Amino acid sequence: MSKNRGKEGKDDYLFGEVFMQRKIKEAVLDMSFLLERGYGESSSCELVGNRYKLNKRQQQAIKGMAASETAVVHREKTKISVENLEGATLIIDGFNQLILLESILSEAYVFKGRDGAYRDLSNLYGTYKSVRQTEKAIEVFAEFFKKYSVLKVVWVFDAPVSNSGHMKVKLMEYANKKGYNWEVIQENNPDKFIVNSNFIGVSSDAWILDKTKSWTNIIDVLIPENYPFLITC
Repeated sequence: MSKNRGKEGKDDYLFGEVFMQRKIKEAVLDMSFLLERGYGESSSCELVGNRYKLNKRQQQAIKGMAASETAVVHREKTKISVENLEGATLIIDGFNQLILLESILSEAYVFKGRDGAYRDLSNLYGTYKSVRQTEKAIEVFAEFFKKYSVLKVVWVFDAPVSNSGHMKVKLMEYANKKGYNWEVIQENNPDKFIVNSNFIGVSSDAWILDKTKSWTNIIDVLIPENYPFLITC
């Protein structure tokens, strides 16, 4: 089992230095400006990244934080407050949210976008491996669902990702032991499955947030107050 999730050796320099944080914030504003004017995500990120001399990891960060004003307004309109989740069914973008919370519990850098959603810099590359914080992350999610009186939770995982079946078993065993109303689904196209659902989505994936009927920002509640590795724009 891997020890931690998300943080690499140079991250304290790439994201912890004040001058780097300033560059990233300026780059996010510039990229968001380009997105609002119809530039593609990849081309605008490359253009801004070159201007500010950002490496690939920093460019990945600004890509997650940037959003057009149109997208920000739309996502705010469809967002459901966590205070209004009583009796609701949530559909969770499984790996997206689990890895994000694992990263936070690992004290890795995470990034709050213009839309208020949080992103991390972990990549699956077709394989998911549990880390030391996985069990704790599941417990934290479970406590949230109980606290806010969520009726049912539907976890959706990418079927092609190795160990998704193992995660399904782990979550269902945990839910059965605790008596929670959870369902775990493996899908070849989980993003599309989530946006086609009538349930409240839980994800930080921009495509999902743009397409889903409604979503809620669980991580905004779960991230520790004054988290030292949070980068905002």
